[in-house]
Amino acid sequence: MSNIDTMSVNAIRVLSADGVQKANSGHPGLPLGSAAMAYEVWAKHMKHNPKNPKWANRDRFILSGGHGSMLLYSLLHLFGYGLTTEDLQQFRQDNSLTPGHPEFGHTIGVEATTGPLGAGMAMAVGMAMAEAHLGAKFNKEGYSVVDHFTYVLGGDGCMMEGITSEAMSLAGTLGLGKLIVLYDSNKISIEGNTDIAFGEDVKKRFEAYGFQTLVVEDGNDLNEIGAAIKAAKSDLSRPTMITVKTKIGHGSPREGLASAHGEPLGADNVRALKEKLGWPSQDAFYVPEEVYDNYKAIAEANAKDEVEWNEVFDKYCKEFPEMKELWDTYHDVDIAKNLINNEEFWAFADKPEATRNLSGIAINKIKKILPNLIGGAADLAPSTKTYMNDMGDFSKEDYSGRNLHFGVRELAMAGIGNGLALHGGLRAYVSTFFVFSDYVKPMARLSSLMGLPLTFVLTHDSIGVGEDGPTHEPIEQLAMLRAMPNFTVFRPADATECNAAWYYAVTSTKTPTALVLSRQNLPQLPGSSKDALRGGYIVSNSNKAVPDAIIMASGSEVELGINAQAELAKEGVDVRVVSMPSMDLFEAQSTDYKESILPKKVRARVAVEAAADFGWGKYVGLDGTTVTMKGFGASAPATILFKKFGFTTENVVNAVKSIL
Repeated sequence: MSNIDTMSVNAIRVLSADGVQKANSGHPGLPLGSAAMAYEVWAKHMKHNPKNPKWANRDRFILSGGHGSMLLYSLLHLFGYGLTTEDLQQFRQDNSLTPGHPEFGHTIGVEATTGPLGAGMAMAVGMAMAEAHLGAKFNKEGYSVVDHFTYVLGGDGCMMEGITSEAMSLAGTLGLGKLIVLYDSNKISIEGNTDIAFGEDVKKRFEAYGFQTLVVEDGNDLNEIGAAIKAAKSDLSRPTMITVKTKIGHGSPREGLASAHGEPLGADNVRALKEKLGWPSQDAFYVPEEVYDNYKAIAEANAKDEVEWNEVFDKYCKEFPEMKELWDTYHDVDIAKNLINNEEFWAFADKPEATRNLSGIAINKIKKILPNLIGGAADLAPSTKTYMNDMGDFSKEDYSGRNLHFGVRELAMAGIGNGLALHGGLRAYVSTFFVFSDYVKPMARLSSLMGLPLTFVLTHDSIGVGEDGPTHEPIEQLAMLRAMPNFTVFRPADATECNAAWYYAVTSTKTPTALVLSRQNLPQLPGSSKDALRGGYIVSNSNKAVPDAIIMASGSEVELGINAQAELAKEGVDVRVVSMPSMDLFEAQSTDYKESILPKKVRARVAVEAAADFGWGKYVGLDGTTVTMKGFGASAPATILFKKFGFTTENVVNAVKSIL
């Protein structure tokens, strides 16, 4: 290793230690131990251009161990991505570009928001799947316009998390040869040596998944690390996991200790670190000019990769103009807006139909408009109706297929979906039963944080599941997802509302959407309309300008509200029925619109929903009431359960009477 390489690696260590020390908060251990492998990857193997961080054919690097964020911030600073020394000095401070964990869309060069351990592993698999799919769609003989690697770096914590096992099992099955996992193996976690809870042979585990597995004995030997990466790149038949043996807190007095993980080293230990590394100055955030010059020269040399790609891509577009047009379609985020006036898309058969079936019909219409629509289910496509007919299956043998098979891996599926969305060029959806959104939630939360328009198709939405019983009947899940910021929940009542839900989902640019769909057939409602896109609207109005009462409902219970309205009318009670497919979208409407739907002077309000009542309080108010679930469900046919738990016309009528 040359002296300038040594200095460049140590610059990462020093900046990381100084950043954590100044913040008096953070995780110095990972950056100190992983600096050499990170430098080797970024400096000598990775295609990237700081002057164009969004270059389509760049290699992706995800720091799954997001607590070690100063490693990534130091790299971005040194390579010239725009992070200044002042930014590093503001590590973990309000409004800084260097938050505690890397945040996609906030800091240039950060490919994914990471922090929950293992999440980056799943997102990396999604990115590698995106690369494989787009390559299969666009590459021509002599023109590899989609050809890049995905690197993901994580430690023992990432390897312990179940999401890593789920995701990497699928990656091996799919033979994702351009996925390279860098395992920072230092055998230390917060509580001490990993032997207290983690004794398995990770290398053998990845071999069982179908990975090429390599070991770097000395995590500071750039030549050994480089040789392993070259070996990884030379075998494209399978993904590669490289175990890099490191020392947490390398070079500091806390080297190899758990105390190096999650707290500042302390001023004396930072001073000792710089002395041991032979750093030329004790000044905080000092980097010699020759080190900056080295990084600048590397960045300029790497920029030639994009220049060469641009030349190839220009020739490709001229030789294959139809592919250039397709490329532009794939990358046009607004193309789905054409669906708003597409009569075929909004057309439906006037017969009772489960909204999961209607969603499946919508998907097979949308696939024609959006050739980049890709998605699948956690082994449930026949039930969730998420299969795109005649679009092929994504597999090791054929990456061009648009139907994804995630297996029974809900958590990893959602993380992989994030990776597909992060990569660019694709519009992705994932699917499972609504009750299993409990498994999906952590990665859906990251979708929201990152502003990714990933679509979650969640079917079997209530006690209407019936005979499967309370383990499969969602009760609290609607409230859970509705509580999440920047996440739109849409529970449609019929075909028009289901199409509106899909229209919103595929035209969203910064918000994920959950489509919550029924197993049982629902009637087509005469009053439903595209106003569903406003979240809440009058589906069946009162005769009076100011109704005696308002019934609000979503999904399958809207019909119940309309039936109750008819019965109440016989008794001279004038009721307005409001369909509320999306509280999130309704809250985004103007005050005047909301007042026109739910006038404040009408205090007699009833909410009807076959789920927990949490969240309805702001609409029913102090004088209103709910017809909702008060506990878990039961195992019986759906018709019996709806009656058993009070979802009957009679009960809704009585609820309205009770508050008048």
